[in-house]
Amino acid sequence: MKGTDLTRGLRRTEYGLFLAAVVLIAAGVAGGLWWLIGVGAWALIGGGAIEMIYRP
Repeated sequence: MKGTDLTRGLRRTEYGLFLAAVVLIAAGVAGGLWWLIGVGAWALIGGGAIEMIYRP
């Protein structure tokens, strides 16, 4: 196996948050919805926090 279940789960969560951030921010910009941009920004912050805190 390449990594533990925890490592795979955190990577999957991190990539999911980054993908969600891109989609939400793009949709917010296209629609002019500031709250959607804000939710995307928080998803980006969450993914970045996982990246900074957890180092395998």
